[in-house]
Amino acid sequence: MPRRRYRNQARIAALDPAGNHLEIYQISAGLEFPWDYTRALEFALFRTYCVPSISGLLAATGEFEKRPQKRYDDTALLMAEIAAHGYDSPRGREALRVVNRAHGRYAITNDDMLYVLSTFIYDPIEWLESYGWRALHPHEREAAFHYYRAVGARMNIHDIPGDYEAYATFKRDYESRHFVYSDTNRRIGEYTVGLFAAWFPSFLRPAVRLGVRGMLDPRMLTAFGFTPAPAWVGKAAAAGLRTRALALRLFPPRRRSVLGVSKRNRTYPGYPTGYTPSDLGAPAPSSDLPAEHLRRA
Repeated sequence: MPRRRYRNQARIAALDPAGNHLEIYQISAGLEFPWDYTRALEFALFRTYCVPSISGLLAATGEFEKRPQKRYDDTALLMAEIAAHGYDSPRGREALRVVNRAHGRYAITNDDMLYVLSTFIYDPIEWLESYGWRALHPHEREAAFHYYRAVGARMNIHDIPGDYEAYATFKRDYESRHFVYSDTNRRIGEYTVGLFAAWFPSFLRPAVRLGVRGMLDPRMLTAFGFTPAPAWVGKAAAAGLRTRALALRLFPPRRRSVLGVSKRNRTYPGYPTGYTPSDLGAPAPSSDLPAEHLRRA
């Protein structure tokens, strides 16, 4: 069992992280750590709401207040489409067109786009280094960087740093400058915690809200204006995740990728059956959206 359990890691070790970055990312996210990537990307997006310019736009659109589940499902499914089929595949290109059309309506700075993209690389890596059932291979880290760099280029994001460490430095510096409290941070943060809690039975929701706060680092808590959870909450959550990781080492390797398959999502039942990426995405911005948030023609 142990040798068979690590056969995907052996495949990854034999591939070039630059030239074969898509294949490595598909193995890592779709076969080796699908649940972890989903949870880590949820927290990665949550992290971006600590930036007032990002949370301010999200608050102005009203999407998180009115349709938080749809907003979550659209983002998750579009990014999964790109990863599952490749950014240059027909479905991948269609998903990118939907993403670019949505972003193109709004006045978003290139640095904000660069930052959001960086969280998709480094937050899952940080999560997996703490809670993955095995250690990441260096090729997985490098492949994630090259994969999202290629995706970012197709999203018309400029000046993406040219190597893994340089981009990580950009992310740290950006957060040190831009993670500050704002009322819109708190509003979007509360909507998101409410969304996470809504996935569970009502009697569990207070515990989920507490657990989410226990998983946030001090800088995020300050930017959201959240009261820290008792220290034991974060320790208990981390212990549970590490226990899960130990148990997963005994499981056989997954044979079928789950990338792009989300039959239990709440907005598009049975996805991807009967859907295309063009069925996803936010509606056009409201006519009463403040002009400061709209891209000038």
